[in-house]
Amino acid sequence: MNEIRTFNLDIEDAALADLHLRLDMARWPEKEAVDDWSQGTPLAELQELCRYWRHGYDWRACEARLNALGQFVTEIDGLDIHFLHVRSPHEDALPLILTHGWPGSVIEFLEVIPRLTQPEEFGGNASQAFHVVAPSLPGFGFSGKPNATGWGVEKIATAWAELMRRLGYSRWVAQGGDWGSAVTTAIGAQAPEGCAGIHINMPLGQPTPEDLASPTPAELKALGALQHYQDWDSGYSKQQSTRPQTVGYGLVDSPVGLAGWIFEKMWAWTDNDGSPFDALSRDRILDNIMLYWLPATGASSARLYWESFAKFGQGEVKVPTGASAFPKEIIPAPRKWAERRYTNLVYWNDLPKGGHFAAWEQPELFVDELRACFVQMR
Repeated sequence: MNEIRTFNLDIEDAALADLHLRLDMARWPEKEAVDDWSQGTPLAELQELCRYWRHGYDWRACEARLNALGQFVTEIDGLDIHFLHVRSPHEDALPLILTHGWPGSVIEFLEVIPRLTQPEEFGGNASQAFHVVAPSLPGFGFSGKPNATGWGVEKIATAWAELMRRLGYSRWVAQGGDWGSAVTTAIGAQAPEGCAGIHINMPLGQPTPEDLASPTPAELKALGALQHYQDWDSGYSKQQSTRPQTVGYGLVDSPVGLAGWIFEKMWAWTDNDGSPFDALSRDRILDNIMLYWLPATGASSARLYWESFAKFGQGEVKVPTGASAFPKEIIPAPRKWAERRYTNLVYWNDLPKGGHFAAWEQPELFVDELRACFVQMR
């Protein structure tokens, strides 16, 4: 029942041929009526990305990279959980579980894993090493798809603690952003045996009526960002939290529809100068999209919003907590708000650059943050 199975990706050629056919047969809408991204992913931008996806992108390179890292599956509460597990060559390294969000995947962590497991190769030293576990959320990537309700952030947090126990880690830390921040916050609130502390790159907190009545400059900035998110950037979440099945049909059936749905967030949520490619490469963006396309998770990943969006980041966290605030975070929380939830906040830093996908966009800064935070919990 506690078996951990090796997982090897070997996508059939027929699946890639099917993708190519669907890209070739795409029926495109007319061009947007504006000259920017304000109506959504621009036609020319998406057509260019899909041309590269069809004629230049190499899935096999991503597949080989994931297989080389070490992929595994284990069943928890009746559901297969897929995860990367990369042990540091330093036996006394600190075990760390990293959790991604939507529309991300374990692809977000490919550049940080070697920096975390082999710090001496990247300007660090052996005392900063981590053993890294990076699971795919239920319904995401190559994890199983829940066929019943109940797999919200609290249950996922419990499952992650069980995963670390199965791997033999008696003392460990957790980190996350986006949904990973909610799951990691839930781990902190549950304080399972063995969890020595957490770090988040999307700290969760809310203003009080007093804050709203007399906001500081930092709070005014955060309130402005939250208003922008609510007015212009949250339509996807409303759809996925209320009717995930409805939007799922298009996301599972059309690679163009899926790419348009996800690519727009690469523009809106990264720290860029106007193009998603200022922050992320075409290949990495497509690697990530493929982890939604190949296992057909457009609907199953959206259901996490239905399960937990209304309860995002609940609970008081008393375990040692660190937070890194990147300037282009979509749902920012100033330290003052965060301290009410994370009552043992031992590390906080405001970063000069970076957006919502911190590990993906700024791998060096992200790793520096984890080293600075978790040195207090080793």
